[in-house]
Amino acid sequence: MRAAWYEKLGNAQDVLTVGEVDLPEVGPGFVRVKVHASGVNPSDVKQRSGWGGLKMRHPRVIPHNDGAGVIDAVGEGVSPSRVGERVWIYEATLSRPFGTAAEYVVVASDNAVFLPDNTEFAAGACLGVPAMTAHYSVFQDGAVTGQTILVTGGAGAVGNYAIQLAKWGGARVITTVSSPQKAEIAHAAGADYVINYKTEDVTERVKNITGKEDVDRVVEVDFASNFETNLAVLKRNGVIATYASDSNAQPQIPFYPLVYKNITVHYVLVYVMPKAAHQAAAEDITTCLKAGVLSHVIAQQFPLAEIAAAHEAVESGRAIGNLVVEIV
Repeated sequence: MRAAWYEKLGNAQDVLTVGEVDLPEVGPGFVRVKVHASGVNPSDVKQRSGWGGLKMRHPRVIPHNDGAGVIDAVGEGVSPSRVGERVWIYEATLSRPFGTAAEYVVVASDNAVFLPDNTEFAAGACLGVPAMTAHYSVFQDGAVTGQTILVTGGAGAVGNYAIQLAKWGGARVITTVSSPQKAEIAHAAGADYVINYKTEDVTERVKNITGKEDVDRVVEVDFASNFETNLAVLKRNGVIATYASDSNAQPQIPFYPLVYKNITVHYVLVYVMPKAAHQAAAEDITTCLKAGVLSHVIAQQFPLAEIAAAHEAVESGRAIGNLVVEIV
């Protein structure tokens, strides 16, 4: 089968190879999926580059955790009725070396989730990391009906799904963006209020919107950069659910200002979420897909032969939305 892989860490153009590899065998409890689309996430490119001291986990790695396709074979213990099922995939390379940047991938049966016919494979390839991260960030502490949630970076892959899931859950959503184009994307996702943090005072706008009652929860794309603002706009007993801090990987956290408001900070990493959280996310995401209430922002699609360019596009930070590699 055709696949992309790397055998050492480094720049995408230097280490990624596209060629032929053996078709993977299916073990007990696993399914084999004929991949149609492979999602490219920041964690995929960080692993390939060796970001932050990351090491090669296997002699050869076929990258990408997320994808979508059709089950073509099942292992012992999996119902044969799953053959032919359209699925979206998450965590393909979490504990295995071979991910979705290939014509076929083998994953645990639970990691291949039913994909409704109304959802294209490219959209399905966007769900694993971004949508599951968004779901956990929004619902980790329970229902959000009637709450006011601030989503920072509402045009980003996670932020956009967070807006949609929070609205589906009955919350009022305020979001921040950095340009008029991103504002349009956030509005299309259903945000009630969109703030351009480049031209507006976020704290002042949030307090005006809430009548100085502040917000219940923040879904945060850059913990260090936005900490002071979040502290200012959160209610007592509020929550920050943060999944990144790229502006500063070692932020200084003032203890007592958090204590005085009894604020909870959740650090969200999709790969170590409890299994129950993955299952809850998969169920709710599938429910939303069936109902047609989730839209998907795909910035660009690349053929497998141009996977290095896809990685570079993620690393540039300029893409608005998800990036997908087309396999078939």
